[in-house]
Amino acid sequence: MASVKFIYRSKKSKAPLILKLRFNRNKKSCTVDAPINLIVERKYWDEIHFSKSKDVLVTNKQFKVNKELLLIEQHISTAVSKKNVYNFDKSWLVNQIDLYYNPEQFIDQSISCCIQKIIDEAPFRDNAKGGIGLSKSRVDSYKQLLLHFNNFQGKKNYDVVDVNKKVFDGFKMYLLGEKKFAATYAVKKLADLKTVCKDAEARGIPTSIELKGVKTKQVSPYDDDMDVIPLTLEDVEKIENADLKKAALINARKWLILGVFTGQRGETLTKRIVKKNFYKYGSGLEIRVTQKKGNKNVRIPVLPRVKKIYDEGLPYSISTQKLRKHFKEIGRLAELNEMIMGRITEAVGEGKNKERRGVKKLRPKYKYIGLHTLRRSFACIHEGEMPREVIMKVTGHRKLETYLQYVNQDRNEHLDVFLDYYKLLEQKAQKKSQLSVVGKKPATKKAN
Repeated sequence: MASVKFIYRSKKSKAPLILKLRFNRNKKSCTVDAPINLIVERKYWDEIHFSKSKDVLVTNKQFKVNKELLLIEQHISTAVSKKNVYNFDKSWLVNQIDLYYNPEQFIDQSISCCIQKIIDEAPFRDNAKGGIGLSKSRVDSYKQLLLHFNNFQGKKNYDVVDVNKKVFDGFKMYLLGEKKFAATYAVKKLADLKTVCKDAEARGIPTSIELKGVKTKQVSPYDDDMDVIPLTLEDVEKIENADLKKAALINARKWLILGVFTGQRGETLTKRIVKKNFYKYGSGLEIRVTQKKGNKNVRIPVLPRVKKIYDEGLPYSISTQKLRKHFKEIGRLAELNEMIMGRITEAVGEGKNKERRGVKKLRPKYKYIGLHTLRRSFACIHEGEMPREVIMKVTGHRKLETYLQYVNQDRNEHLDVFLDYYKLLEQKAQKKSQLSVVGKKPATKKAN
């Protein structure tokens, strides 16, 4: 239960009344308070307001003050009744009092509404690249968050202020346990949820006092790439030798080879690996592009397979959606049938419960070929054959640690240091032992 009480707390002779909200949280009595806009005299409140009077002026004032207090109390009580969790703080109370006096400024404080607001305003929002407008993938990510959080909360309809550590933990268990989503996907949804709360806070909506303490893992843009199955040189040769009849597949094969040997993917490949971006470099050629992801300038050497396609004629433009479909068909015709354990987003469930999620199981390798495959294949094919910093110049990786994760390698410099150190100690010990043996005098026998 929650109760509302009004008090006069100022030392001044005239001041606003204070609204005190008392409620129980975890079986403990709690109180928050905030001033309202009703200003009265201390003498009136202490001596007159609660007395019975026959003075018309006094009774009129009592009626006016009581009416105002009753309306405010009803407004606060209604707001309290809409919450499923009694987790009120001063900012929530101040906001509710403000909404009473300014009803036209009412803001729906539910998490669902705040997620929907980001989706609706996506074309006008600042993005991470310093521009305006959220990408389609970001909008889709928020749409998925809205779907999953609505399913998680059921009829509870959480407000932003209700989303504390317990709710975050519950949502995490829902995603990982009940829905069985991949850990990387669940982490992204939790990070998106915290972003929604921070966005609401910036708009003046109260948030949980525990929000700052909620830790969400920083999701690397390469986390999704860890599920990408790279192609080997043997796979590439099978693709090159595949007997393709359709012109669309022959064109798509060119894009696939270009992607594998330029280390680019997506629209960076299809929109920027074009003739005007090829430049003379010594006796050969280079490609200069600005990668769409990260907006990084890279210079790409034109390797023999790329030079051959350049001389024969670059492929015509095609949507990335069609390319993905063609790549899988090319892989099938090239008989890339090795069974590989991997994750692919598929539609699961039926009717209203139908949704898309990453499903991990054994499949033929060709089913995994997509635009992400190309760049990772470039890195894996050249790993161990070329200096890593050279490969990173083409792929656009900024950190060695990220690149090593990308190609499923570990830093091993520390191993060499330790092994070399103890090898040196062993050599010194052997040398010392040899010197001792050489310098030792033979024992003399006593004469009889």
